[in-house]
Amino acid sequence: MPTTELTKAPAATAQVEAGYAARIEHVSKSFGRPGSRQLVLDDVSVDVGPGEFVTLLGASGCGKSTLLNLVAGLDRPSAGRIDVPGGRAALMFQEHALFPWLTAGKNIELALKMRGLPKNERPAEAERLLELVRLTGAHRKRVHELSGGMRQRVALARALAQDSKLLLMDEPFAALDAITRDVLHEELTRIWAETHVSVLFVTHNVREAVRLAQRVVLLSSRPGRIARQWQVDIPHPRRIEDSAVANLSLEITEQLRGEIRRHGQH
Repeated sequence: MPTTELTKAPAATAQVEAGYAARIEHVSKSFGRPGSRQLVLDDVSVDVGPGEFVTLLGASGCGKSTLLNLVAGLDRPSAGRIDVPGGRAALMFQEHALFPWLTAGKNIELALKMRGLPKNERPAEAERLLELVRLTGAHRKRVHELSGGMRQRVALARALAQDSKLLLMDEPFAALDAITRDVLHEELTRIWAETHVSVLFVTHNVREAVRLAQRVVLLSSRPGRIARQWQVDIPHPRRIEDSAVANLSLEITEQLRGEIRRHGQH
């Protein structure tokens, strides 16, 4: 029976001992009824190393979000195995999914409560996380008082409040304007470097993938398979308009277009 393994060991220790933050082994996923099932993912194998930033790239419908949900434990693979040795991963969605009747700080405190942090420690820890995402003083602000970029910062702080060493991000900046997205790229890179969290980041934006990641993994069109991987050896800080980012993005885009054309022929 396919399983998603979630151990109880401390996250950082477990990841170092295992040698990975997440291991996806020969995973396939189908949807539908017997006799009319649709194969979405087919024999996908990939690791995310401790402290590694990996972007998962592909055309719409290739199974990127499905794979992320499987790693998060929200669904089970039809075949194969997923191991997250540090425990359950934190998940950040495209929409902020904040509770509008709570303040920014209380949204984060709720995640801290679910983590088991004592009540008297939650306000200070929520404030620390707001400072980490550069929202000092926003603890008492309601969701409707926050801009789109600020809401995503709170959502990121809430994900970090889960104290997981694996952060899953499903196109979290897709709905933001270009300038706000550019700023949040810088902030995410800084937070990743400061916290040493492992990141698996889903996107369909090639330049975003190259700007952020240490490694880009391209999924083929449906069914999703690992088509190719690239190590990104461009030093940080990176800019979206840097020539090295643009050149690698062009190479990956050509490969992605090939996958889209292949899919269109079926």
